[in-house]
This record gives sequence, structure tokens and C-alpha cells, in this order.
Amino acid sequence: MAILRLAVAAGVATAIVETFFDTASRATINPFNFFGFFTMQSNIFAGAVMAVVAVTVLVGRKQSKNLELARACGTTYIALVGIVYNTLLTGLEGGVSLEWANWVLHVAFPIYAVLDWVLFSDRTAQPWKRFWLVLVYPIVWLIVVLARGATDGWVPYPFLSPAQDGGYATVAIYCVVIALGFAAVGAAVWAISRVRLLKL
Repeated sequence: MAILRLAVAAGVATAIVETFFDTASRATINPFNFFGFFTMQSNIFAGAVMAVVAVTVLVGRKQSKNLELARACGTTYIALVGIVYNTLLTGLEGGVSLEWANWVLHVAFPIYAVLDWVLFSDRTAQPWKRFWLVLVYPIVWLIVVLARGATDGWVPYPFLSPAQDGGYATVAIYCVVIALGFAAVGAAVWAISRVRLLKL
């Protein structure tokens, strides 16, 4: 299980690095823009946490409560990336140009991360009193994105652009929907942490 997780994390890292250099080979790349996408940030976060969990298991140590929390948050973020991309963004211009990397970051890894959380029981029930922590990072990310959209005009996704019909009113609706989405997916992740399917 640990080796599988390391392999998955390595695949995610490879997809991100290859995407970076592919983008840089075609245009001058702005790292703040490239890594400003929630897709990139959530893949890096969830992949890094998965690698840490794998190493922790390999060295025979028990996962700390904070590491389990980080894993729960990472699972929430990457799951929502898969949901949003495959329902709202697939087929639109921009994004990851390398087809295989796009598939890894938006389809394969979100599916694996969810299955890893659902099937493997090497985690304890996440306390609901810590549930609010899963919302902190997405809210901070939204605030930063909105600030950039209002200043230099850059936004990572078209539904966060004030230039669309309805302007900031439409953006506000999307922000509320995104926050509710994180809350719903996070609640599912927290609830599933109380289920044991495979005794691994």
C-alpha cells in the first residue's frame, strides 16, 4: 500500500513538472499564474501528503492526528478538483495541454485519492470539531484570486472572472457554490472516515 502511494505521488509530481516545462517551452511562464491554479496547488498538497503518509508507514511509525487531518483535507481538495473539472471545465480552452498529464491531474489522481480514503482503513474518525479547518485554505485561495482579478486582471478559471455576464454578482454566486461544494465534499470525507472497508 505504501509503495503504491509513493508511485502515485511520483506520477503526480512528474505530471506537474512535465506540464511546467511544456508550458515554459511555448511561452514565458509566470510561476505565480502557473501555480495559482487550484488544480496545481491541490495536486501538490494531496500528492505531498500521500508521500509523507507512505514514508510514515514504511518506517513503521503511526500517523499523527495532524497528518490524518492533512490527508482528509487533501482528499477533499483533489476530489473537488475532479468534480469541478469534469463538470464545468472539460473541453474549455486553456488548462493543461499535455493530454496524459491533464488526465493524471484531473481524473486519475482524484479517483485514486478518493478510493484510497474510502477503501484503506489506516485512518481514524475525523472529529467534527476540526471540520472547519478544511474550509480555511479554499477560502484563502478564493480571496487571493479575487484580489488578483481586481488588480492585475488574472483569474485561473473563467467562472471567477468579473468580465463575465453579471460581473461580480455572478462571481459571488460561484464563490458561494464553491464554498458549499467544499463543505459537502469535506463532510462526505469526514463521514467516510468512520467506515472501515479494508483492514489495511
